[in-house]
Amino acid sequence: MSAPRPVGDVPTFLDRLTAEAGGGAVALGADLPIGLPRAYAAQRTEASFLTFLRGVGSMPDFFKVCATLEEIGPGRPFYPARGIAGMTRLSHARALGFVDAAALSRVCDRATGDRPAGAPLFWTLGANQSGKAAIAAWQALIAPATNLRIWPFEGPYRSLLAPGSVALAETYPAEALRHLGIRLRGSKRRHADRRATAGALATAMDRLAAAPDDAMRRALLDGFGGDSSGEDRFDSVLGMLCVLNVLAGNRPDTAPDDVWIQNWEGWVLGQTAYKAASNKCKPNY
Repeated sequence: MSAPRPVGDVPTFLDRLTAEAGGGAVALGADLPIGLPRAYAAQRTEASFLTFLRGVGSMPDFFKVCATLEEIGPGRPFYPARGIAGMTRLSHARALGFVDAAALSRVCDRATGDRPAGAPLFWTLGANQSGKAAIAAWQALIAPATNLRIWPFEGPYRSLLAPGSVALAETYPAEALRHLGIRLRGSKRRHADRRATAGALATAMDRLAAAPDDAMRRALLDGFGGDSSGEDRFDSVLGMLCVLNVLAGNRPDTAPDDVWIQNWEGWVLGQTAYKAASNKCKPNY
């Protein structure tokens, strides 16, 4: 395992990964939403999330974040562009035609007995949001890609590992910590708390036969640095270990047998906690 480094030029990222793999398969984990909440998907006419992705380029305003509730609609679901008085997730949900704020979340975003809830896809403000990551990755990386196979929409993760292609799966740091048996005391935003996980992370690497190089070892012992990007580097290592843990057979490489999850919502790689949603949305295919 080498130390985390910036992605660099996003449009060439996947090509650089396949070049580094020397023609082999690339297993890629990404800490961002890959899929749409079923309440939103029920409004779409496409057959699946992959079909939606192929056509998102024809929706020029889809990635334009709304400044007001009046601007929100199926063609512009991301909100808010900035903080304003009276702004709530419930008002956001109702502007999209949803009954409640819970409809903004996919099943895999919801809290489990082992970890807190993830942020809903379309929300773009504050520390607990993932909308900006989705906008950046979907627009510049995922939608235009020609050598990308996306889990779980195209099958079990191992089945997507083919020479010359990249198998992409969604990872979630809080979920990865659970999978690896690591207890984080405090917050991963704090340098000292990240540094305190060095021993547990080294044990997880050893268990997965993932030998850290010198740069990774230094980063590990230092808690991935005290600057503002230290948390990102920490998360990227958790994501990589999550993928390796699944490939080692320690966690499932499949998603729950739920038509919405398999076709629209997606899932977090290796997650097993699952509670069926109690809404009445019906797939539109």
